[in-house]
Amino acid sequence: MNTKTVPTTRSFSRRRFLRSSTILAAGAGLPLTALAQSRRVENVGLQLYTLRNEMSRDFDGTLARVAELGFKEMEFAGYFGRSPAQVRQTLDQNGMSSPAAHIQLQALQDDLEGEVERAAILGQKYIVVPILPESQRSIADYQRTANYLNVAGEMCKQFGIKMGYHNHNFEFVMTDGRLPYDVILEETEVDLVDMELDLYWIRNAGVDPIPYFEKHPGRFTMLHVKDMDEFGRMAVVGRGEINFVEIFGYADTAGFKHFFVEHDRPGRDGLASIAESIYTVRNIVY
Repeated sequence: MNTKTVPTTRSFSRRRFLRSSTILAAGAGLPLTALAQSRRVENVGLQLYTLRNEMSRDFDGTLARVAELGFKEMEFAGYFGRSPAQVRQTLDQNGMSSPAAHIQLQALQDDLEGEVERAAILGQKYIVVPILPESQRSIADYQRTANYLNVAGEMCKQFGIKMGYHNHNFEFVMTDGRLPYDVILEETEVDLVDMELDLYWIRNAGVDPIPYFEKHPGRFTMLHVKDMDEFGRMAVVGRGEINFVEIFGYADTAGFKHFFVEHDRPGRDGLASIAESIYTVRNIVY
């Protein structure tokens, strides 16, 4: 097996300058004429894996605090023993919605009908496969996964739901002459499967996401908004080097609809981490 990480092809120094200057200008308050053709993220979402410890201790209380911070859209990564009806009630009480959930591939293969039913009760539009097991990462495995996503997508389509795929960095390592991420993108049907692009992991792999937006327009309906510091470590949004201004500027081309803040390892105070991140995201003008 030949393994080689594909290098980035664009310079990020200019992006960092533009990102910093744009966020500062937004915070200072630009004239209306300067902002007339600019946008901000209206409904900032949260991938609840960030608060898995808090959720396990106090499901309802954690969601209430998340709502107080201003998050509107929840992407679940487990329901902590709650029924779909109970989860929906908590969301409704807090004025929140859940556009998507992460569901492991094996769980879908074991009970796709049950997972689709749960998603429908919660009002979700996407069921996202978050990761493939390390033992299932050959090109043949990715081809089988792409085929399954198409098959599952056909069933989901009847309920107004699409399948989704979330990346890490290993999908951008050349394997047997192909990039696994390209296999998923190219061998899934556009009308059945969307991509949830994790900005930290693609950047951690040294790959620029923008050429993907241009080559596969409309496929990237979901983003994991995560930052990376100069040492390649995950960071609170705004403390790293990712140029969100430029990336968000491709919203129409890429198809962005949902922006989920996430931090895989937020430390002892996950709520403080997401509070800082949502502040940053809300002040990005693109």
